[in-house]
Amino acid sequence: MKQDYHINIFYSEEDGGYIADIPDLEACSAFGDTPAEALAEVEKAKRAWLEVARAEGKPIPKPRYRPVIYQAQAA
Repeated sequence: MKQDYHINIFYSEEDGGYIADIPDLEACSAFGDTPAEALAEVEKAKRAWLEVARAEGKPIPKPRYRPVIYQAQAA
């Protein structure tokens, strides 16, 4: 089953690069020097996160997180 999770990408002054995270998957984030690199890395992290959860019999959360801008458009 394909899970389409929302991904946030933002620049971090503190880290000196881009952070990508998936709010629906606890502690699933990655770093990159560019937004594209951060995205590619968080896709790897997502696959690993889901693989470990399945192997350990943990529940896989359904995609729920949507930024407010998308919630407002749907209303």
